[in-house]
Amino acid sequence: METYDGMIVGEHSRETDLDVNPVRNKELTNIRSAGKDENVKLSPPRLMTLEEAIGYVASDELIEVWLHTKSIRLRKKYLDVNKRKSMSKRQKE
Repeated sequence: METYDGMIVGEHSRETDLDVNPVRNKELTNIRSAGKDENVKLSPPRLMTLEEAIGYVASDELIEVWLHTKSIRLRKKYLDVNKRKSMSKRQKE
């Protein structure tokens, strides 16, 4: 499945959102080594029905229904990360 900016690709353990880029490799610095992530175990993707997605989606998120591929995807309302940050600041004021 192709990913794009603003697409929800996982769950964060905290209430806040975590912006990630699943396509780009992790930068290696003197603190991080290439071998650290070899044993990472990913949980399988959660397949949701439309009803489950409606109950799961937050106020700043949307549901995409793709009929030709029969898939349901969650995404942010504003795809650009900078636009999301500026809009969340406006809503807090």
